[in-house]
Amino acid sequence: MDVIEALNARHSTRAFLPDPVEKDKLTAILEAAARTPSWANSQPWETFVATGATLERIRKAYGEKYAAKAESAPETPRPAQWSEASVKRREQLHPGMTRDCGDAAREFGILNQAMFNAPAVVYLCMDKVMSEWSLYDIGAYSQSLMLAAVHHGLATIPAITLMLFPDVLRRELKIPDNLKLTIGIAIGYADKGHGINNFVSERSPFNETVRILE
Repeated sequence: MDVIEALNARHSTRAFLPDPVEKDKLTAILEAAARTPSWANSQPWETFVATGATLERIRKAYGEKYAAKAESAPETPRPAQWSEASVKRREQLHPGMTRDCGDAAREFGILNQAMFNAPAVVYLCMDKVMSEWSLYDIGAYSQSLMLAAVHHGLATIPAITLMLFPDVLRRELKIPDNLKLTIGIAIGYADKGHGINNFVSERSPFNETVRILE
């Protein structure tokens, strides 16, 4: 599989099989992602991978938080507002999901809260002294990781819901105080029999977002 094929094949998977991800595959994916470029070779990413009993403790603690209606507090804050163009694109998401997934679309919220039943979640952190430029590097690293996962036959989804309760993540993953939690990426084998995975979000036409000047 070449890079273009991986870019076209990658999409957000919202339901995973319980099958664990082989450690050698995880290692290969993370080693490939480490080739991501960064400002002055700063390589700001600090990566924590939750699997097995550790992930189940996190999932259970999140469930308790949801049941108690605890206030979420992701350390990378939500946008204060969205651009007009972004709002229009976001508005296409749920009608498209309902169209493609039928009754399975109703499970979207439940799957979100269950961390999509993923067998592994990669949590990316960076030192708190770093600037927004390092968040750009984290984003590039995330894309590298997700494309490498496609190469190895695995599915992924980056999601803010994975980051909602930092106190739980810091406790279970022993994340040092000097690190800021940025994003989580669920990874595993897609449950191809689940209707929620019939949905693949559309992209805006090339000429809507790109300007080439000669």
